Amino acid sequence: MTSLTMVAELMEIAARTAPKAKGDDFIVVRTLEGAQLRELGQGMIEYGRRRGKDNFDRDGENVLASQAVVLIGLKDAAVCDLDCGACGADVCIETNTHDGEFRGPSCAIRLLDLGIALGSAVKTAGILNVDNRIMYRAGVVARQLGLIEADVVMGVPLSASGKSIYFDRPVKPSK
Repeated sequence: MTSLTMVAELMEIAARTAPKAKGDDFIVVRTLEGAQLRELGQGMIEYGRRRGKDNFDRDGENVLASQAVVLIGLKDAAVCDLDCGACGADVCIETNTHDGEFRGPSCAIRLLDLGIALGSAVKTAGILNVDNRIMYRAGVVARQLGLIEADVVMGVPLSASGKSIYFDRPVKPSK
């Protein structure tokens, strides 16, 4: 087991044990390394080209230069039945009726659960001095490639080098 594999496992534990609304757990986690990591990185580059979407290539190159990617998502998350309106509806809505880059709509409270799980995971990596960055684009492509079964997912690539590869990156202007 490499050091970054161990960090990824600890990040999975942090995401799994993060607090969740009403104690209901809809979080899914998976770590990619080796061939699956390369499949994700190449897939991100190809997706950006095929769809004409900026920065999928840049983030895909980052993934290819990483040693692991932790995927954290929501799967089949039930609404909280709070009728809070945070999703924009007056009463709790039927979820996952639309399938695009992600499935949705999603209960806003469950999306907060995902955010807390992500924060717990990246905090763990940070405490262990492992460079990381939460990437929406990695989640989109991981889901489309079937690398994780989730409705909404984010990817967290990991790197340990002299300087973080995830910052000071070129940003292409939006169209």
